[in-house]
Amino acid sequence: MNNFIKKITAVALSAAMLLSTGCSNSGASPDAGVVSDNTTTVPENIGTPDTADAKVYIEGNKFMVDGNELWINGVNTPWHRWNDFVGNMDYDFWDSTFAQLASDGINATRIWLNCDGGGTVQFKQGEDGNVIVKGINSSHWDDVAKLFEIAEKHHVYIMATLLSFDHFKSSGTTGENFRAMITNKEGSDSFAEKYVKEFCERFGEEEYLFSIDLMNEPDWVHENLECGQIAWDDLSYFFGKCASVIHDTCSTPVTVGLAMIKYNSDKYEGDKIADDYLKELTGLENSTIDFYSTHYYMWQQPYFGFPFTVTPEEFGLDTDKPCLIGETSNDDEKECGLTLTEKYNCAYDNGWQGVMVWMQTQEDYSWYRYDLTEAAAYDMYSLIPGKIDPLGRLSVTAEITSE
Repeated sequence: MNNFIKKITAVALSAAMLLSTGCSNSGASPDAGVVSDNTTTVPENIGTPDTADAKVYIEGNKFMVDGNELWINGVNTPWHRWNDFVGNMDYDFWDSTFAQLASDGINATRIWLNCDGGGTVQFKQGEDGNVIVKGINSSHWDDVAKLFEIAEKHHVYIMATLLSFDHFKSSGTTGENFRAMITNKEGSDSFAEKYVKEFCERFGEEEYLFSIDLMNEPDWVHENLECGQIAWDDLSYFFGKCASVIHDTCSTPVTVGLAMIKYNSDKYEGDKIADDYLKELTGLENSTIDFYSTHYYMWQQPYFGFPFTVTPEEFGLDTDKPCLIGETSNDDEKECGLTLTEKYNCAYDNGWQGVMVWMQTQEDYSWYRYDLTEAAAYDMYSLIPGKIDPLGRLSVTAEITSE
């Protein structure tokens, strides 16, 4: 990250570039912070007193904070070293990461609280011989508490991802146990009660817990042999049960990070996290997802189109709820024809409620192509500061230099 020194094109040049993107702007509403000559003004709500409540909630299809709209100018920093939070968390690494994000106007990051369940979840046999959750490694909770301490310090929100398709891969007993757990209601209920409920009781009202993402890309659990090719009825029952427990226990919004619109829309195979479907499977009225967080990579374009230049509704989502792009590449300009700055801006213009680009630590533990991410995120912050930092708490210190 070049010792955190920014090389970011001047905002005036960025704004001029954005005018030439050709973004479709159907359904977009003008923002109070961006005026017609592309200069940036600071809305009156910047600088709300420190006593304001930073907890995210939802009104209609918008994310809100203390009466102000919040647009997710986000990233994925999924792990430092695989399975970070089992008693070996590197506090300094995460502290420096959050400080860096805040300095660039990034207001949220998606983190996998456990990457494949190893060292976190303990299993046992239930009364009927089913695999159920016995308990959770206490050091996991200790590390997660430290993570939220860091998030509050730097005022950067966390989307907490609880599971991934990686949990279900066939290698070792961990994968076998997760596959067995989710294919019976007793097992799914045990995870909801033993893990999800305790997580919510401990952290559910943390101000900088933006949302809970129940599983990273369950599409592959359904499609891939190594993950069990588990039926959607089993997966979606699990999501509905966990969502119900979350709604019973805390106020944090919940979602599922599906890999593709294929399983997130009635345009294709059906919305596998639709309210009616989850309620039917669980019999629970509050077993609903609060917003959509679909993932997108360019391999999907021939099958499902391109989300950044269309509205969420045109892409195929139910727009009664907020819709964001919860994972996407930060370096696909040659493939998609848009710079990363343009991708963020086009998404905003078309009514998406945020973008969270994927980054992953490299051998030296730097974040992949952070130079691209920081430039684009800062440009977006410069355009709509009042929606990205409605409480005026981010320590944005990026150095702007013309090139």
